Amino acid sequence: MYPPLESDLLRIFVAVSHAGNVTHAAERLGRTQSAVSMQVRKLEASVGATLFERGPRGVALTMEGKRLLPYARRIVGLVDETTAAMRTAPLDGPVRVGIPEEYNRTVLPGALAAFAEIHPNIEVTVLCGYSAQQLGALEADELDLAVIFDWCDGISGELLAIDPTVWVTSVAHNRHLEQPVPVAVYWRSSWCRDFALRSLERHTIAHRIAYTCDTSGGLRSAVASGLAIAPLSRSNIPPGARELTAADGFPPIDSSRVILKRNPRRGGPAIDGMADVIRKSFGPLKTAADQAFG
Repeated sequence: MYPPLESDLLRIFVAVSHAGNVTHAAERLGRTQSAVSMQVRKLEASVGATLFERGPRGVALTMEGKRLLPYARRIVGLVDETTAAMRTAPLDGPVRVGIPEEYNRTVLPGALAAFAEIHPNIEVTVLCGYSAQQLGALEADELDLAVIFDWCDGISGELLAIDPTVWVTSVAHNRHLEQPVPVAVYWRSSWCRDFALRSLERHTIAHRIAYTCDTSGGLRSAVASGLAIAPLSRSNIPPGARELTAADGFPPIDSSRVILKRNPRRGGPAIDGMADVIRKSFGPLKTAADQAFG
């Protein structure tokens, strides 16, 4: 029977796998090379498998090492998160956050709920709405933080991610093959006129307005039901649908920047804590965008 795994050994394992070199990992960890090598051997004994292949220029993960790595990252991350939570003074006070509907069911709800649970004395209030609404609420001092879509590089703030808007179609219905192609758009939206529809016009794609609504949920429903194609954030493509690419004859619509904007009149530890939670929530999306844009 193998002994239970120690989080410190897993932390060293993650560091060595990232560095690809025991010496470099030891320098980052503030330990000696021999101590790190000994801990790696101890971990290999604990799991009953060789985790690294040693070479003249460093180390590489074995198949067992690759299998362990995602679990080790999660355990180390959870330990760090727990340590930070226990060492952080309790926060209190109100925090008012604005979020786009696009992320109301994906990126943010779990993070906001976890923040409220960790800090029960904080009153979290969420406004889910359009970017124009969020900007207006910030200006009126009705929000402390807001997540904003910026299509024209005209909004200042902290860049959370790049989440391009693309044309999306139902895999089962293929409405994009019709002439003219039926499209779903936001009702009375200057963005739809200036970006979405203009992208079709520039590529001489004949189209007709088949569905209008006020929410991205409405656009997703139009796509899923096969009524029309629709402009959606790439991260917001529903199941059973796919992005229309240049191979289909459709251009991208924009390269939306997702911005965290703060109310300059408000601040404090609670707001800073919420900003950090939002920032971390967009980490996977930002990483995916970085890889896509190389």
